Amino acid sequence: MAKNEETKQDGFRQLLLVRHAKSSWADVMQQDFDRPLNDRGEKDAPEMVKRLTKRDVSVDAFISSPAKRAFSTARYFAKEFGVKKKKIIKVPELYEASVNDFYNAVEQTNDDYTTIALFSHNPGVTAFANGLTSTHVDDMPTCSIFAIRVQTDTWKNFKDAPKEFWFFDYPKNIS
Repeated sequence: MAKNEETKQDGFRQLLLVRHAKSSWADVMQQDFDRPLNDRGEKDAPEMVKRLTKRDVSVDAFISSPAKRAFSTARYFAKEFGVKKKKIIKVPELYEASVNDFYNAVEQTNDDYTTIALFSHNPGVTAFANGLTSTHVDDMPTCSIFAIRVQTDTWKNFKDAPKEFWFFDYPKNIS
């Protein structure tokens, strides 16, 4: 039985919150939405995917802000898991998202997905992460991953379902 099938059967789902990798400010006239990843972002995203795969985490769905830096980060993750770019789910509300926007995005997720990775931006992603469990982070650095396990059979019950901290990792974290 696949790992995600086991997780689904034991009544748990997993959420990975990922802040986009470091973006470029080389063109100060460029719109915020259109900023690409910089060299460090292009290096950090593949490194964080490797760390995730070392944890033996399997991801069923990649859900991203449509902003270039978030979507590019999601592409790195999806590629490692053999998922094509067109399968990444774009949720416009994840750009400049409020905590409620995050809840809505998660609760609208298809229940066929047991583990989802959600790619977004600060300050919203840190605020959302800090409201989920008793584990708090001062700031989610670029390309960080805040992961939780949720005791529920359906994403629709996410907001009120019991949640537990799973792990937090970021590029400058030395393990």
